[in-house]
Amino acid sequence: MGIPDENIHPTATGNAAQTVAEHQAKQDLVFYSGWFCPFNQRVWISLEEKGIPYQYKEVNPYRKEKHFLDINPKGLVPAIEYQGKALYESLVLCEFLEDAYPNHKPHLLPADPFERAHARLWIDHTSKVIIPAWHRLLQAQSKEQQDAARQELYDAHRKLAQQVKGPYFAGEEFGLVDVANAPWVAREYILAEHRGYDRAQVGSGWSEYVERLATRESVNKTTSDEDKLQVVYDRYLRDEAQSEVAKALRAGRPLP
Repeated sequence: MGIPDENIHPTATGNAAQTVAEHQAKQDLVFYSGWFCPFNQRVWISLEEKGIPYQYKEVNPYRKEKHFLDINPKGLVPAIEYQGKALYESLVLCEFLEDAYPNHKPHLLPADPFERAHARLWIDHTSKVIIPAWHRLLQAQSKEQQDAARQELYDAHRKLAQQVKGPYFAGEEFGLVDVANAPWVAREYILAEHRGYDRAQVGSGWSEYVERLATRESVNKTTSDEDKLQVVYDRYLRDEAQSEVAKALRAGRPLP
């Protein structure tokens, strides 16, 4: 018998379904995607922002099918095939798109070496502090665990908020720090409804910043309907999900 997560809705819905339909033709770049995955959505947002031609292929990573394991031995989305060669890991792929398609704008990382390194510092903060806290709050079962995780997430968001120049992280241009955070912003309603998260508690202009991320066209075009996402996240709310992220948190390991 398969694990319950195998039975998620098989395809993207809503605005994301329309985006999928527009990207079925063969291209040099094949994007292996799981519509429900926030890490996956980082790459999808980058592709849409930069207007890079790609072919979309839906994958259920819980089924670990051989063809996909040949592309990504970890069996995780996102992954790509580029001119017949495979790559994976969301932030690696976002930077690859910058390098492989230099004429496609906007550039998601600054040209200035210092500003580029500064952006990477806050992408690292997102990956190592914000995202683990977000998922700890999502999976926390007791009130004490939820209160601690919520405060941890507020603190992590405040540190990032202090660095936001506005309207986006680096100023006028939407960039990779924004991409790295946007998928979780698009899912914030789950924490607000079920875990007492209130973005206003972060302060320092955070509410305005994340609203701009949530309403960005590339984010809307790659986000499926809330009712379909809710089914996926209900398993996390009960701490029953079998994703690698969920299992890592339960075991006290870093996120994969």
